[in-house]
Amino acid sequence: MDDQDFMRRAVGLAWLSLGETSPNPNVGCVIVAPGGTIVGEGRTAPAGGPHAEVSALAQAGELARGATAYVTLEPCDHTGRTGPCTLALIGAGVARVVVGVRDPNPVAAGGAETLRSAGVAVDVGVVLPELARDATVGWLTAVSRGTPYVIWKFAATLDGRSAAADGTSKWITSPEARADVHRLRAGVDAIIAGNGTVLADDPQLTVRSADGAPAARQPLRVVVGGTRSTPPGSKVFDDSAPTWAVSGGGGRVDLPAMLKELYGRGVRTALLEGGPTLAGAFLEAGLVDRVVGYLAPKLLGAGPAALGAAGISTISEAMTLDVVDLARIGPDVRLTAAVKGV
Repeated sequence: MDDQDFMRRAVGLAWLSLGETSPNPNVGCVIVAPGGTIVGEGRTAPAGGPHAEVSALAQAGELARGATAYVTLEPCDHTGRTGPCTLALIGAGVARVVVGVRDPNPVAAGGAETLRSAGVAVDVGVVLPELARDATVGWLTAVSRGTPYVIWKFAATLDGRSAAADGTSKWITSPEARADVHRLRAGVDAIIAGNGTVLADDPQLTVRSADGAPAARQPLRVVVGGTRSTPPGSKVFDDSAPTWAVSGGGGRVDLPAMLKELYGRGVRTALLEGGPTLAGAFLEAGLVDRVVGYLAPKLLGAGPAALGAAGISTISEAMTLDVVDLARIGPDVRLTAAVKGV
């Protein structure tokens, strides 16, 4: 195994912590002894728990002396709920640290320089940096600008309909696709829906496991209501998860301000599951970072579109996306695309 193999393993560990660590990043770390044997592995615990490097070092023990640490994100250099990971690495006698991507957070950054000052060899961004970045892209983007990374999820027929002409919308996609949505929900800190969607479908907006049981960790539910109120008996107000109902003057909610407030509440990634009107408003305001579309092999020919008005009036203004993944989910297709420039 070589540097790439060890970093790839660290990235896999980071993915396992996705959705569990906010406001901290999901990080993976692998400690490798001089002979090439993995002696310690760790991933970020929920906030307040040990960081990936500390967990990996604890597993490695004395075998960390003279070893190489592969970590997806630059080790933190500040004291928060836990001590600096840089000091833990130095104290353990690690000889080399291979970093996937730099930490954009000015409070925690500077770890590479601290390590070098202590005589530790450090390589930053030279081993699979894009792979490491992709595992933590939501947190990296959010921390860089102070607002959550927003994923717009929609389900539609091949002709772009989210419901039939009579308004029926349940079961556009397969059970397999709906189960995949719960995995997507599990990786975010908040689920956003419009009041119209809540009134029409009365969704619970929670995460459920494959057997239908509620997940232990539930994202914050955010209901964007304008001046309309959501009935208190709606499922989004049950005790399954916390809920924030957002209202706005003049029938509109200040979406950028809402996202800033969510960031202040510790939300780093959010899943937009609202209807076409809310999705259009987010896209028009430039607030969507990634799109995940579940396309069913069905045709309706009529009915509401998956996306409403987004401020685009001509083809030259069309929003261009970069497709980053295409997968078959049961009979459906899941397309994942990033908004260019993000």
